[in-house]
Amino acid sequence: MMRGELTAVFFGLAAAASWGAGDFSGGVATKRSHVYVVILLSHIVGLVGLLALIGLFGEPFPALRDLGIGALGGISGAIGVAALYTGLSRGRMGVVAPLTAVITGIVPVVFGLFTEGLPQHYQLIGFGVAFLAVWLISNDNGAAGLRWVDLQIPVVAGLGFGLFFVSIGEVSDNAILWPLVGARTASILMMTFLVLFARPGSRPGLAQLGVIALVGLTDTAGNAFFALASSLGRLDIAAILGSLYPATTVLLARIILDERLTRRQGIGVVTALIAVILIAA
Repeated sequence: MMRGELTAVFFGLAAAASWGAGDFSGGVATKRSHVYVVILLSHIVGLVGLLALIGLFGEPFPALRDLGIGALGGISGAIGVAALYTGLSRGRMGVVAPLTAVITGIVPVVFGLFTEGLPQHYQLIGFGVAFLAVWLISNDNGAAGLRWVDLQIPVVAGLGFGLFFVSIGEVSDNAILWPLVGARTASILMMTFLVLFARPGSRPGLAQLGVIALVGLTDTAGNAFFALASSLGRLDIAAILGSLYPATTVLLARIILDERLTRRQGIGVVTALIAVILIAA
């Protein structure tokens, strides 16, 4: 594999690690604060972080098209985040996050088949192994009793994230951070309206604000890593690698919340590593 493609694989995995940590923190924060408030404040933190990075690296202002595409991705991504955090706060993280990831990975893969053609055959096998890994990780004690109502939130979240992936993958190769600024600006405006409409009664305390700030920083880092991965390599490869984020969420839930990993979930983590090797081969 070319050096640039290996770098894209690294950034895709970095995105997965960052998003997994952000989703875990977001699920924890949403247990005590309204989901719209968590998203609004975390996205404000993320926007500040993006502007700081732009000031540090001096990325030139992009075409308005790139900002517009980023804004559309920000709206779909905000819908996905709202659905995911709601699901994480109500159900077991080891089920909601991986099911969301399965749907998230399908959307850009289908899009990539039409725009970039078929990847290498071993990468296709890696895609299938990655989906298997996500499903194994999502199997909580056999996932017995899952009903359609349990799947609605992951489906909405996955479609929102998948469309965000596609949007960011469509911006110019030299536009990395500014489209994310467009995405964050659109999501902040959307969440501000929803907060004013919903009028959540309680305000997060100082401890909660720290967790929410962590959500914003890790989520923004994940978005930046994904934008780099998709600009250096294929969109579907970046999306599949990014969709492995549930491994981080599940491991953090195991370490911090003492959510036990079943044997099947442990096999899923190992399977995810095999998928990464195939995709990066």
